[in-house]
Amino acid sequence: MTERFGLFINGAWTDPANAKRFETINPANGAPVGSFVSASAEDVGRAIEAARRAFPGWKETPPPQRGEILRKAAGYLRRHKDEIGTIVSREMGKVIAEGKGDVQEAMDFVEYMAGEGRRLLGETVPSELRSKFCMTVRQPKGVIACITPWNFPTAIPNWKIAAALVCGNTVVFKPASSTARCAVEVVRAYEEAGVPPGVLNLVTGSGGVVGTALVTDPRVRAVSFTGGVETGRDVYVKGAEGLKMVHLELGGKNPVILMEDADLPLALDGVLFGAFGTAGQRCTATSRLIVHEKVFDPFLKMLTDRLDAFRIGDPVDPKTDMGPVASRDQEQKILSYIEIGKKEAKLLYGGRKLTGGAYDKGFFIQPTIFETAHGTRISKEEIFGPVLSVIKVKDYAEAVRVANDVDYGLSSSIYTRDVNRAFRAMGDLETGITYINAPTIGAEIQLPFGGVKNTGNGGREAGTAAIEEFTEIKTVFVDFSSKLQKAQIDSESVA
Repeated sequence: MTERFGLFINGAWTDPANAKRFETINPANGAPVGSFVSASAEDVGRAIEAARRAFPGWKETPPPQRGEILRKAAGYLRRHKDEIGTIVSREMGKVIAEGKGDVQEAMDFVEYMAGEGRRLLGETVPSELRSKFCMTVRQPKGVIACITPWNFPTAIPNWKIAAALVCGNTVVFKPASSTARCAVEVVRAYEEAGVPPGVLNLVTGSGGVVGTALVTDPRVRAVSFTGGVETGRDVYVKGAEGLKMVHLELGGKNPVILMEDADLPLALDGVLFGAFGTAGQRCTATSRLIVHEKVFDPFLKMLTDRLDAFRIGDPVDPKTDMGPVASRDQEQKILSYIEIGKKEAKLLYGGRKLTGGAYDKGFFIQPTIFETAHGTRISKEEIFGPVLSVIKVKDYAEAVRVANDVDYGLSSSIYTRDVNRAFRAMGDLETGITYINAPTIGAEIQLPFGGVKNTGNGGREAGTAAIEEFTEIKTVFVDFSSKLQKAQIDSESVA
């Protein structure tokens, strides 16, 4: 029998009467993982009201105490890492090492944010007047809607939830429907840690019902969204109508530039992991390989030779190199792009759905490589799957031009032994993240994460920048002169 889960509202798990339900499935074999409530707009309203009522008390809780609850939540994740990592692999499809890595990243970030409970830094500056003190302090915004994707089903929710909570906000969390079981574990960590009722609430269900209700409710003061560009635009517009702060983390079309002086074996490992880790379903995945003409042919042979030994199958098996894509919808989208690629580019490797035996029960696609000219659809549009477009260039200048000529700007990479060229690339590549001699994936939680252009609307997650998303800056003036002082008054004209 499929395990059933409810909503988490005001500190209790609830199963609304006559609620519709949906199931999540294992993308490797179609087996059900869990049954979840399709929340109604009324359910969302109850969660928001619980968060609104809990806000004053949570705001007044000293930040170090809030941080201690986060530290306990990280402890839950640490104790249950293997179990939760397996749930990630079963429900989302990433291989078990990456499933556990997803939980490790969540754990690391929650611990990091716990430390911010003793910081939440403002600043002090001198006044232009005597006997006057000037400073800024950070204050929480209020009720935050956190809307998260399926590809990092424990890490990304914790990026948002931990930062929002340590700053003193309360949260209503809407996960991707296809990874709702992982979301339950996220919430259980905070429940076990002792988060007060109403401070964190979970509502599962469709974006059309749950997402819309969250974004349009005036009691929600900010929205943090990670997902696709079109949905992000809709969230942004709806949030703007209520003058909400809306933070968007959207897509990517991330390039690796391979120069003629690159360490090719090192680059090979990086490209394989960047393009086909998580079956290409990362916003930072390597989807374009821009290769200098002098090393184009030898590197492509190295790449295809390695793929011949690539093991695709059950993500829970430690020997598997790549699992299934996350859902039937994902599979259909990726296969449609492969068909587009076959018409506009040269197929070098893969290019089909895997069938036969255990493959028939899941959503398995071969790692796929196209040689293409810059400007084709597969070279410019986000595919979000195990599909790599390879583009030949003559020199560094052309490589940078091609790398920058897309609508996205999340992550980029260059492999070169030339330190001067590497430092030029840091400034020339139009992305929020740049790697030197490493793939486009592998962000670390103590540094800001985000991008430019259609990748988002300018904010950053992770690092100390995370608290900026979830706090308001208040400027405070303390005048202890015991007399009226007038700042920015022309003293000569007054005299």
